[in-house]
Amino acid sequence: MAEEGRVAIRNIRRETNDQVKSLQKGGKATEDERDEALKDIQKATDDYIKQIDDAMKAKEAEIMEV
Repeated sequence: MAEEGRVAIRNIRRETNDQVKSLQKGGKATEDERDEALKDIQKATDDYIKQIDDAMKAKEAEIMEV
C-alpha cells in the first residue's frame, strides 16, 4: 500500500509539473514563477512521501511486536 501511495503522489507531481510548464509556455507565468512552483511541488511531494514512509515504519514496528 505504501508503494501505491508513493506512485500516486509521483503521478500527481508529474501532472502538476506539466501544468505549470504549460502555463509558462503559454505566457501566463514567468520562468522564475515556474521554477518556484516546481520547487514547491517537489517539496510537497517529499513531505508526503516522508509521511507515507513514517507510517509504514510505524506499522512495521507494530507488526513486529506481536
